[in-house]
Amino acid sequence: MTAGSKPTKKQAILDTALRLFVSQGFHGTSTATIAREAGVATGTLFHHFPSKEQLLEQLFLSVKQEFADAIQSAVIKRGDLKQDAEQLWFAALSWAIDNPLEQAFFQLYSMSPNVEQSVRDQAMHSILGFIGALIRQGQAQGLLADFPQDLMLDNCHGQYLAATRYFADHPERWQQEHERSASFALFWNAMAVR
Repeated sequence: MTAGSKPTKKQAILDTALRLFVSQGFHGTSTATIAREAGVATGTLFHHFPSKEQLLEQLFLSVKQEFADAIQSAVIKRGDLKQDAEQLWFAALSWAIDNPLEQAFFQLYSMSPNVEQSVRDQAMHSILGFIGALIRQGQAQGLLADFPQDLMLDNCHGQYLAATRYFADHPERWQQEHERSASFALFWNAMAVR
């Protein structure tokens, strides 16, 4: 979408659902409210999303894709796994700071039973597949522990959620280099070979 252009009806529904799911919760938000606040008919909402659950899942994948695109575009791969991981880590944290509504959505729905496991798996293995590739590379190089990949991915995700929650709760600490560095050290040391 170009600057100044009007979002499509589908995008207006997604944007409105994002805001309402964060502020009112999934169960506290009706499809009628989403449609009304998005400026579309309820039938239009159901044309694009047959159910509220499918709307949530599409929103989840859409925000994950936005996140993945943003952090990948911010990284210049240097071929040094730890440096590349550090760049990704800080790009991810920066995205969270710059996109508080989307990050609040992640905090609420990344582990939610309202999002099917298959959708969470799609986000982790397809949209964020480059993270798994880095883990496999690190394991092949003997830099990262040879733990099961799905466990490693879930651990990475959990550490990301914990760090972003920490910096959201204490924004002044995001400005402190030693706090940012410590967040990466915790992340890296949880996976690195000892």
